[in-house]
Amino acid sequence: MDEAGRGPLAGPVYAAAVILDPRHPIPGLKDSKKLSAANRIRLAGEIRAHALAWSVAVASVEEIDRLNILHASLLAMRRAVLALSPSPAQVLVDGNRCPDLPFPTRAIVRGDDLVPAISAASILAKTERDKEMARLAVIHPEYGFDRHAGYPTAEHLAALRTHGPCPEHRRSFGPVRQVLQTVS
Repeated sequence: MDEAGRGPLAGPVYAAAVILDPRHPIPGLKDSKKLSAANRIRLAGEIRAHALAWSVAVASVEEIDRLNILHASLLAMRRAVLALSPSPAQVLVDGNRCPDLPFPTRAIVRGDDLVPAISAASILAKTERDKEMARLAVIHPEYGFDRHAGYPTAEHLAALRTHGPCPEHRRSFGPVRQVLQTVS
């Protein structure tokens, strides 16, 4: 399992869980951040077609602001794993923190580079979050979400200062909170 979207100032955090089929290896799996968008999309299709099970879940902007980003990420991860069918025998998580699950769970630092199933989860979480940010870019074109996916780029920070936050912005994040304080 892995997540996508902990660092952005806007949008939900996504998590994915994947059980790969050892009879159908998928060449080219690696950390989603090291793949081009086209390769991520291609591999996401292969993962969906050949994995024994996969699931993608989210934690909303409201949950991020209420719980904090770490706990919201763990919540999205929990949702993704619990939605798998069949259930996993063991859960391997990218990073150093594990969600509370009714299965044996192990955190692996840099797991998205080391474990193919975590790489696959990284790819699904990233491609689904990117789709959501492209959708939000249509609704809120002034922020450029399709270009920076909500990360605090110079373009995004300038748009945030000019237009103020939209409902998709995480109010608990420093740059958004600062803009809100200058407006009020």
